[in-house]
Amino acid sequence: MHYTDLVASSKPTTAQMLGQLSAIGMSFVLALAIGFGGGFWLDLRLGSKPWLSFLGFFLGLTAGVLNVYRVMRIWTASSAHTAGGADPQGPTP
Repeated sequence: MHYTDLVASSKPTTAQMLGQLSAIGMSFVLALAIGFGGGFWLDLRLGSKPWLSFLGFFLGLTAGVLNVYRVMRIWTASSAHTAGGADPQGPTP
């Protein structure tokens, strides 16, 4: 057995979990900032204040929520896989 196999099969430490969660939070905030910033910039260029800022904010919010959903879905599937191969969707009838 290799060292990488031992590390991959072990449970994540608290520091690793905090690192992953902070990365999720930063990506959410970054998606909001990029969406709003792009909408605000377009508002300044096109003179359509504040409509494109609102649109950019909500597009950024949607992108951030989808990103968090994808990451959490992958994270729960991988943690269920390492916990014994349980199906993350639940038992099948």
